[in-house]
Amino acid sequence: MSASGGSKAIIAAFLANMGIALAKFIAWALSGSASMLAEAIHSIADSGNQLLLMLGNRRATREADRAHPFGYGRERYVSAFVVSIILFSLGGLFAVYEGVQKIVDPHEIDHTWWWLPLAVLVIAIVLESFSLRTAVRESNAVREEGQSWLSFIRRSKAPELPVVLLEDTGALVGLTFALFGVGLTLITGDPLFDALGTLMIGLLLIVIAIVLAIETKSLLIGEGASRADHDRIVDAIVDGPDVEKLIHIKTLYLGPDELMVAAKIALTADKTVREAAADIDEIERRIRDAVPAARVIYLEPDVYRPALDPQPSTDAFVFPSSD
Repeated sequence: MSASGGSKAIIAAFLANMGIALAKFIAWALSGSASMLAEAIHSIADSGNQLLLMLGNRRATREADRAHPFGYGRERYVSAFVVSIILFSLGGLFAVYEGVQKIVDPHEIDHTWWWLPLAVLVIAIVLESFSLRTAVRESNAVREEGQSWLSFIRRSKAPELPVVLLEDTGALVGLTFALFGVGLTLITGDPLFDALGTLMIGLLLIVIAIVLAIETKSLLIGEGASRADHDRIVDAIVDGPDVEKLIHIKTLYLGPDELMVAAKIALTADKTVREAAADIDEIERRIRDAVPAARVIYLEPDVYRPALDPQPSTDAFVFPSSD
């Protein structure tokens, strides 16, 4: 699966969130709804997140240098991880705090502007739906056929699209919570429902932030090729008369679009240096044809010596039954 920064999805989400945030702040100022304030802060946090993702994309394109010989591709992972922290602190914790405060000290919604929060929420749901549709289209362009959305979010090496997908989905669910809280408060006259809606928004954002942090942490530590790509690389190496045996192989993503492959391969012992070099060039070509993201390849030629690496007996790894 080729990685994509999802630039259209990021820009669409940023523009939608900035407009929605302004409308929510106006609705909060006029109506006093706690849910509207929580949603406004949520939209501001999301807008900042999109700016961070765009900055990470820009910094990741810098050329490799002596200090960073493998380039700056992981800048995109750092930005995504910072996004999860901002979403947790500025979005989630603030909304939880605001919800608890309004439960302890309830504030009624201004009946003069009772309709404004509802109108803003409905418009926000429409705009967020368009933003989510853009993210889904961008994701479908790189999502493998038959791959589930959960698997795409967990396995994608480009962090931007999973971040925007989770943010937009969380925004739509959060807007539903806000609509629920404000609507019940207007119907019953009890501000507790507005406060509960705010609390639910905060808990939702915290859950999404934790999921993002876990996934981006894995990318920061370093992930190898997917099982499918790993198998393609192995097949590309052994698919030819030039390789006697693949001794071992390791892969690592240096960035969303750049996979490093390191392998020790056994060539026949009677090859000259020139012939071995030609074989390695051919193997590298096959690997890149099979997995275009494999841009950095290190192949170590060797001679396979089974006597130095004996196979363990069956008793070494099969435990006899108690019978």
